[in-house]
Amino acid sequence: MLVTVVGLAGVVAGATGMVIGLIALRAARRSVWRCLDVLARRAAVEGRVDARAIRDVALYRYDALDEMTGRLSFSLALINGFGDGVVLTSINGRTETRTYARAVRGGKGVQPLSPEEDQAVRAARLGMGPEVEPHRVLR
Repeated sequence: MLVTVVGLAGVVAGATGMVIGLIALRAARRSVWRCLDVLARRAAVEGRVDARAIRDVALYRYDALDEMTGRLSFSLALINGFGDGVVLTSINGRTETRTYARAVRGGKGVQPLSPEEDQAVRAARLGMGPEVEPHRVLR
């Protein structure tokens, strides 16, 4: 008797999971079709969209050094539709400023990125720019 009840509960749970999965799949497909429709209408109005053009921008400002406050240091990510671009970083101190430029391919740095540069790239890719507050960046 217990085996029958457990088996029946398993079948019901499995069927419920399948129904929920199908509903989620249908909703996802509907969202994709809506996005494609919006893109098609936009392309018809504005012309062809160049995926190589810079479209994702985010400026992440922070205090890089303990001696300087006011979030004068920054990382600026300029990324295209393929996730390629550059991240520019300026570290500002009392007596000097250092500036770095690092290439980005596919949303990742060609060279290792600092945590701040990585946050700027991630914020740009997520459309959180142009200026991002430190607490808003997802980790």
